[in-house]
Amino acid sequence: MARRKAAPAAGVPLPGLARLAPAQQRSRERFEHILACATEIMAERGSEALRMSDIVTRSGVAFGSLYQYFPDKAAIIGTLAERHNAIGRECVRRDLAAVTAARDLHPALCRIVDSYYEMFMREPVMRDIWQATQADRALQKLDADDMAALSGLLSDAVRRVAPDMPAATLAIFSALTMTLIAAAVRHAIALPPKKARQALAQFKTLLPCDLAKLA
Repeated sequence: MARRKAAPAAGVPLPGLARLAPAQQRSRERFEHILACATEIMAERGSEALRMSDIVTRSGVAFGSLYQYFPDKAAIIGTLAERHNAIGRECVRRDLAAVTAARDLHPALCRIVDSYYEMFMREPVMRDIWQATQADRALQKLDADDMAALSGLLSDAVRRVAPDMPAATLAIFSALTMTLIAAAVRHAIALPPKKARQALAQFKTLLPCDLAKLA
């Protein structure tokens, strides 16, 4: 019989994440200062150039203190990714809350496209964070978990207005739609603003308007 993999012990960080966030105010401030400095470095040089030694130099936090919070570079990037993912999920939740009839779905999906694009444009470092998550297996898991959460939000919204849609169809539809939206936005942020808007406008025409065709 295969042995089951043991669950992480309490207080042990999952791969790609920070150690437990500090409770005391002074420690929390240092924690946030480290993340802010890491963000500045990535914004200036890209995620590949981020080094723990650079964070020590920029933040003034000693190596020992830095490693108390973050075991490695991936943990810093993963923590930042989780924060931005949480903001994205709230945007999607907000946009899908307006879906009360089938006709509301297409406009909501278009708003999600715009919200994601604007978020990336407001926070250019998100591009570097995303690129870093694709290059690390542990961080890829964070990205996959976020996509599963987004698909779940869409599934819930569609189920409200199309309760008879088969579960398998709904799952495939939700996963593909959110994956395509993410891909379209990540394509657009690499383009000049005018071309990006044109590309996203064309992409929106491809988003589903008639749920009846999916049943």
